[in-house]
Amino acid sequence: MNLQLLTDLYEFSMANGYYATLPHDRQARFDVFYRRVPDNGSFVIVAGLQQVVEQVQNWHFTKENIEYLNSLNEFTPEFLDYLSKIKNHCSIKALPEGTPVFPREPIISISGPLIEAQLLETFILNIINHQSLIATKSWQINHAAQGRPIMEFGARRAQGPDAATYGARAAVIGGCTSTSNLQAASQFNIPAAGTMAHAWVESFSDELSAFQAWAKVYPDKVSLLVDTYDVLKSGVSNAIRVFKQVSAQGHQPVGIRIDSGNISQLAIKARKMLDDAGFPKAKITASNALDAHVVKSLLDEGAPIDNFGIGERLITSSSSPVLSGVYKLAEEKINDQWIPKIKVSDSREKITLPGNKQVYRIYRQDNLHQAIADVIGLAGEHITAPLKVVNANSATTHASQVLTNFNAKPLMQEYLGSNASPIENDLFKIQQFSMDQVAELPEATKRLVNPDRYPVYLTATLAELQEQLITKAQFTEEY
Repeated sequence: MNLQLLTDLYEFSMANGYYATLPHDRQARFDVFYRRVPDNGSFVIVAGLQQVVEQVQNWHFTKENIEYLNSLNEFTPEFLDYLSKIKNHCSIKALPEGTPVFPREPIISISGPLIEAQLLETFILNIINHQSLIATKSWQINHAAQGRPIMEFGARRAQGPDAATYGARAAVIGGCTSTSNLQAASQFNIPAAGTMAHAWVESFSDELSAFQAWAKVYPDKVSLLVDTYDVLKSGVSNAIRVFKQVSAQGHQPVGIRIDSGNISQLAIKARKMLDDAGFPKAKITASNALDAHVVKSLLDEGAPIDNFGIGERLITSSSSPVLSGVYKLAEEKINDQWIPKIKVSDSREKITLPGNKQVYRIYRQDNLHQAIADVIGLAGEHITAPLKVVNANSATTHASQVLTNFNAKPLMQEYLGSNASPIENDLFKIQQFSMDQVAELPEATKRLVNPDRYPVYLTATLAELQEQLITKAQFTEEY
């Protein structure tokens, strides 16, 4: 899809103004970051980088795009002629997909001509905010499931085809094992999964006939939906009869799915019925408007559920449906010199971090797989112990401290530009990378309720630069 016009009008208005008033080759650097974690969590799982790089790499305006922009009667002919001829000149530095990222840390840094970089804002935020939101929700649900497979079932509840398809992609990055969405399955090489709907059972004269018909067509995929009429009185009993029939024919039944009712108690009783009938390997799948807290509650109650099918509350992140990532100017190149830029606000958390930055994950010196903090510094800073830092959380009591006995790992890599790293497109490799990165974080930061705040610091150099620019902005303000 051509996304050049997936852009707010004011982006083009500013670009037209830049063209009329500033050098056309003025260079700029913008950062994408967020301030608050959805669902009161402690981190976000980065997703969407592959789609961003693909779109930016192929960025151009078609004849139809230019004709539409001309029809708005807001832009000069010279600006539209400029747009008709340009192609992407921007580079991208970013965190790898699957990285757990904390508030205020740059996720992506876009560098290039000011006009071009400005026009990229809306669709980059659209992609990163959506996929990172769903990947984070998926991680929360998978974390609650304690290793039990989660099947993404949300296409019919997603806000449109793209949200369904790319949401399924993000759900896999966050930990899901499969999707019911064949578009996503085929496009991203995700295992497709699914059983039957209640309509199948209702289309036959009785439940047993429906189950037997399914087993006849799919003898090696006998996973039966048992709650159309009554889970225990008919559903599980009829499923057991069919399991015995297919077992006698040399096939292994898969299990049952419960989609309504008191799932915990129904699963406990169904498990006993299946075990008593000689089917201890038959799996119990639960579905029906589940989320991380419901999944955790079911397992805490001892519900013998083997896997989950989760739809609307995953694909829409319904409990916290927005990741408010922003796109802010960090510096501009004027007369061959990069000049740091800042946005000042009465709210300390809305003051931006200036300059070209790098994010470092700080590990214990005696354990390179145990992260203890992150540090945001200026690119090119020498990050070694001892290191004076300032807490990025402005509400903290002890702002400044010195970090000692650590190893630092830079996280941001170039993905579009002269030294670009290859982008991983195997979702399950990204998923494994994400799992490994999350495993390095302190356990207390992974709690679904009241997680500990993971320390994020600014280097003293970056903090001092920020304070200098704040003071300068306040000094030059007119009253």
